[in-house]
Parts: sequence; structure tokens; C-alpha cells
Amino acid sequence: MTNFKLSRLAKADWFGPLLATVIAIIVIRSFSPNFLSSFNIQTLLLAISINALIGFSQMIIIAIGQMNLSVGAIGGLAAISFAGLMEIWGLPAPIAAVLALGIGVLCGMLNGVLISITGISAFVITLATLSIYKGINLGITRAQPFYGIPDSVKELGSMTLFGAIPMLALPTVIVAIGLWYLLNRLPIGRFILAVGGNEHAASLSGISVRTVVVVAHSISGLLAACAGMLLVARLQIGQPSIGDDWLILSFAAPVIGGAVLAGGHVSVTATFLGVVVVALITQALVLFSIDPFLVQVVLGALILAAVGVNKLRGTAPVSRKA
Repeated sequence: MTNFKLSRLAKADWFGPLLATVIAIIVIRSFSPNFLSSFNIQTLLLAISINALIGFSQMIIIAIGQMNLSVGAIGGLAAISFAGLMEIWGLPAPIAAVLALGIGVLCGMLNGVLISITGISAFVITLATLSIYKGINLGITRAQPFYGIPDSVKELGSMTLFGAIPMLALPTVIVAIGLWYLLNRLPIGRFILAVGGNEHAASLSGISVRTVVVVAHSISGLLAACAGMLLVARLQIGQPSIGDDWLILSFAAPVIGGAVLAGGHVSVTATFLGVVVVALITQALVLFSIDPFLVQVVLGALILAAVGVNKLRGTAPVSRKA
């Protein structure tokens, strides 16, 4: 019985990333005693808080067997909209936040509607909208940052809970719980995984594939917008370049977490741990004064390794472990 439980545990999506996380912490700690200092932990948690939302934004699209190349462009557009609404129009932060989230939802919805109506690959559609959203971003900002971020937003970006946990981690925790509940307890979550597992079978069973695609992309846009706004709070500036480097990261976390790119199998917990693994590696490169450009090389290698491991494990195509 014990061997059976251990075997079952080892097959869980979150087990591999969790093991990698523990090993990485032990190894890095052995070479750098200051790794677990309060400052480094806060820096790590800040990175995880934002990167997890980026990973979740792509994860929900991978669940339906598609990809969203415009995740970063949507997040960037929402970020500069959030900052611009406060600086140029003088709107209160809560109202600007709601409007920026709405922009993210609309951008994601547009992706889903175009994919559903035209039947064109999500790769092509989101590649096109990436350019459109980024062009709008640069048109609004003229490639110049928005500096007039209210003090309340700046304080949110630097505030901590219990003196150690960044306040920005709270929205991410809420989103993670909400996504887990959606995928495991709500009908729309089952529909999303069903469409990703077998679109034709899902359609025959009465599921509106078009509606599911639009909903999934809308959720993706919402999460990307949330990540963009949190980054504005963290950086204390509305930077037009926000989102430019999100693409590889958005795929790395779900894939490391065992997501099947063909769709139908994702894990919120494992995706979050995938983000932790990437954050630990990035932090280690900084601590050891290694060229930060190697982060992209490492992320690419991690994606290749994770895809290879998932293929060897023969992950079942239809599942909703979280």
C-alpha cells in the first residue's frame, strides 16, 4: 500500500516541480548563505506573485489546446492604460484598475471571437493581435513612461503583510484559488478541459466550443491585465515595455507544471510551482553574478526538458488535477 501511494504521488503533476524547488533551494543555499535572507525572500515572492499570473494567463489557453502569443501585449496595454487613466485623466486608482481590467477582458475576448468566427489558428490570430495591442500601447505613450503614479498605488507595491509577505502576493493567491475552483468545481472549467481534450467530442456532447474559447481567452486577458497592473505598482511607473518579455515565461511555467500543449490537462498547483522553479533559477543567476541574459537560455532548456519528461511519462490527455 505504501509503495502504491508513493508511486501515485510521484505521478502527480506537482510532485516534479516541488522536488525541483526543494533541490534548488538546498543547492542555492549551500553556495549562498544569504539566499534565504528576508530581502531575498521578499524579492523572490514579488517575482512569483506577478509571474504566476502570467503563467496562469497562458495556462488557461493551453487548457483548450491553443496558445496566446498576445499575453504580454495585453498585459502591457492594460498596464499603461491603468497608469495613464490615473496620470492624464486623474481617475482614482480603484476606477482606473476596473477599467484596465476591462480592457484586458475585451482584448482577450476579441482574440477568442476572431478565432471562433474565422476558424484561423490561435497562433496566427494572437500573433496579429500582439502587434495591434503593442501598436496601440506605443501610440498612447509615444514610447514614453507614465510617471504620475499615485502614492496609494506605490504604497501597495511596497507594502508587506506580517513584515515579510508582499501585499502583491494577495491577489495572486486569490486568483490561484479561484482558478483551481473554476477548473475543478464549475461546469465551465470542465467544459474548458473537455474542449482541450477533444473538441469534436465536446461539441457532440452539447458543449458550445465557441463560447468556451471566448470565455477562456477573456479569462486569459483578465489575468494578463492583472499582472500588468501589479507590475505598475511594483515598478511605480507605467512603462511601455511592460509585457515585452512575458512570452517564454508564460509557456515555461505551465509546461514545467506538466501541462499538455495539445490541451485538456493543466494544473494550477503545478503551474505555480513551475513559476517558483523559474524564479529560483533567476534569483540564483543574480546571486552568483551570472549574465542575466542566460535566463532566456535556461528557460528554453527547461521547456524542452519539461516537454520531454511529460512525453516520457505519457500523461493522460484528459485530466483536471490541480
